[in-house]
Amino acid sequence: MTNIAITGAAGNVGREAIDAFPDDEYDLTLFTHSETEDVDAEPLEITDREGFIDALEGQDVLIHLAANPSPRAEWDEVSGPNVEGVYNAFEAAEKNDLERVVFASSNHAVNMGNIASVIRPESTGGSPEAVRPADPTNPDTYYGVTKVFGEAMGSYYAKRHGFDVVSLRIGWLLTRDELREICDERDAAGERYARAMWLSPGDCRRVLNAAATTTLDESPLIAHGVSDNSERFLSLTETMLDLGYRPQDDSEAVLGDD
Repeated sequence: MTNIAITGAAGNVGREAIDAFPDDEYDLTLFTHSETEDVDAEPLEITDREGFIDALEGQDVLIHLAANPSPRAEWDEVSGPNVEGVYNAFEAAEKNDLERVVFASSNHAVNMGNIASVIRPESTGGSPEAVRPADPTNPDTYYGVTKVFGEAMGSYYAKRHGFDVVSLRIGWLLTRDELREICDERDAAGERYARAMWLSPGDCRRVLNAAATTTLDESPLIAHGVSDNSERFLSLTETMLDLGYRPQDDSEAVLGDD
């Protein structure tokens, strides 16, 4: 039985992570920023280093999702959870001899070159260039900057301390109905972004499971986590090869020619 700790378990991605691992193979320990009635989780303040270290005792894998998730947040809003909290996550993993950390990075770590406007991070220009995991980072917001920091911290800990690190650049997790609604409300640049970055709930579970359980040929690893969207520009080739990820959904099939 593999013990997996999940921070940010009450968030949208966290709730999919809970369902990504069969109960008969994995024992999940869930953490949230505050108590939540519908998620059986322990409260954890990720900026409390000693508390984080104590919380990971007996764990094998950490899926670190806890963060300020807003691309529009100012620096003072993200520097605590997304910088100090990330350091604490890797330090806690090292102190407890974990086998792997899956760090929730973001498409915003590499999105500056394709945005339609610097004040609209969730928009895509007319002819976006393909982005591969090995390409230089290109953050579009302070939030994106913190995700670049997290990827760098993961690289340092993987090379310095020898445990596996997967930095998963997660797209935009939406249900099919949410995707339709958002695309109906947005202009062309906003819709283009949603079509490219969509991550369906099913594919979210698939890529999280793969990131946490697949035997890695090399570490650290950066992987893209979006669905098999016809209009994507985040390359999935590497994720499919390195993690065995097999996405099953496509925003085009949901939206058609709408």
